[in-house]
Amino acid sequence: MLALTSCCATGAEADKLPAGFVYLRDVAPSIAQDMRYAGPDNFTGKPVPGYDAAECVLKRSAAEALKRAQEKAQALGLTLKVYDCYRPVRAVKAFLAWAAAPGDARAQRYYPHLRKSQLVPGYIAPRSGHSTGFAADLTLAPANAAAEAPSTADQDCTAPAADRGPETSLDMGTAFDCFDPKANTASPLVTPEQHKTRMLLKGILEGAGFKNYPGEWWHFSYAGANGTQAHDFPVEPRPAH
Repeated sequence: MLALTSCCATGAEADKLPAGFVYLRDVAPSIAQDMRYAGPDNFTGKPVPGYDAAECVLKRSAAEALKRAQEKAQALGLTLKVYDCYRPVRAVKAFLAWAAAPGDARAQRYYPHLRKSQLVPGYIAPRSGHSTGFAADLTLAPANAAAEAPSTADQDCTAPAADRGPETSLDMGTAFDCFDPKANTASPLVTPEQHKTRMLLKGILEGAGFKNYPGEWWHFSYAGANGTQAHDFPVEPRPAH
């Protein structure tokens, strides 16, 4: 696909997204995307309502800030990799409905030390900053890393990286979306090297204007997210350019 600069959104793109939103591929095509909620490799075990395409959508200012952060990562031989960006309100509601429903066979992987009923509101909130388009979940990976294959096993998300499945990103001490205190950014439960890697990610993102949520090493919000409107349009396939 032809990469576009941040200033040159096509008319098709403008028609596809509400004003102010962009596809990250049109602003920073080198950032890897592993959009977990568009497929079954997430804590619900299936694609989440509202994610009709595996695309990162963000407010333009947040996407441009990620582009600046990517340049810093690339200078270190790394790349950013996003797991989630804009999140429709309907997806947030689906998370709450999943948490309230009885039974779940995937508990060992995503919340090995909790019951599903304990996830709300501590880990699954009734409102999400992702719905504003100013928040992203992301990690770091080697610049030449291959795409990760979806995992079908129930590895403990707090287990050593080698036991968690085919991850190609840097070892942050837990998997993405791990509902556990070990996922806290400054958790003392991780190794010094894992902590150092988390601080590297945090430093790169903060240098571009993002702020980390202390409860999740992967979650960052761009300045201006608080108090902005939540949206509920679906993430649809990016128009062909």
